[in-house]
Amino acid sequence: MKKEKILFICGSLNQTTIMHQIASNLTDDYDCWFTPYYADDFVKLYAKLRLIDYTIVGNGNFRKQTLAYFGKHNLQIDNRGEKYNDDYQLVFTCSDLIVPKNVRNKKILLVQEGMTDPETFPYYLVKYLHLPRWSASTSTTGMSNLYTYFCIASEGYRELFIRKGADPSKLIVTGIPNFDSVHQYLDNDFPHKNYLLVATSDMRETLKYENRKKFIKRAVEIADGRQIIFKLHPNENVKRATKEINKYAPGSLTYTNGNTNYMIANCEILLTRYSSVVLVAKVLGKKVYSDLSEEELTKLAPIQNGGTSAERIARLGRCLIEEPAKNEKEIHDEFELKQVLSH
Repeated sequence: MKKEKILFICGSLNQTTIMHQIASNLTDDYDCWFTPYYADDFVKLYAKLRLIDYTIVGNGNFRKQTLAYFGKHNLQIDNRGEKYNDDYQLVFTCSDLIVPKNVRNKKILLVQEGMTDPETFPYYLVKYLHLPRWSASTSTTGMSNLYTYFCIASEGYRELFIRKGADPSKLIVTGIPNFDSVHQYLDNDFPHKNYLLVATSDMRETLKYENRKKFIKRAVEIADGRQIIFKLHPNENVKRATKEINKYAPGSLTYTNGNTNYMIANCEILLTRYSSVVLVAKVLGKKVYSDLSEEELTKLAPIQNGGTSAERIARLGRCLIEEPAKNEKEIHDEFELKQVLSH
């Protein structure tokens, strides 16, 4: 019997691993295909001209890492979803900042990938002047309402997305892969313990302002004699960042690779700006310094369900394909009830 086809739109390595985990719960019964993140019109042209290689829609490190992951895991690739576009019964994606035209007539499951950016001036320009969502980065996640459902991390995030304008009937708290079983990271082979971990950002690489000198000096102050370990963002200019660290925090260790979750598990204190690493650190009970308050972190902390989020999200996808006679509200209400009963 011919299997129904599902398309998974990936992006960063975090997004790609989330999509792969969901697909792993569906590959026995469905024909799963994968594509790097993509766009239409002038954004597509910008990507082709390599003007936005610092984003997931460009041709820089994000795309290279995603394609390498596809190859390593022997995943079926349908670039831009063009090969089987007419046949896809369902589309999964981790971002609705751009929703490609060729999937807008499909059932779409949006999956939260982690933290969303703060609501700064660009966010309000998008909200009130209806500028493209991508111009305010991930602060506008969930605001397209072009998806069938949005699978999110916690009740705190439900409140956040509703406040931003998301349709409450489309939001389902499933937990999110990579952040739903963080205590497993305590069992690791990372050789250092009880240090200050500094997780840097790619703000400068994405054309935002950051006073890195001030940030590093703050790390030295917070460390108060502890060992400092810097974990550089994968999209960051390594040469520049390393030079700055050596100048303002000599004696620090700097990592460009390695399992960040293991580093968080072994640290005593975490310093970052506005990064998804705080979600892991908060659940593990670490002291966190970030742009978010303790109260906000407590509300947003992702539910811990023993790593079953991918299976839950996949089950929701099955409902959309296998029970087309049911309307979306019926599926939403039934699924929410099952989620409550399963806790």
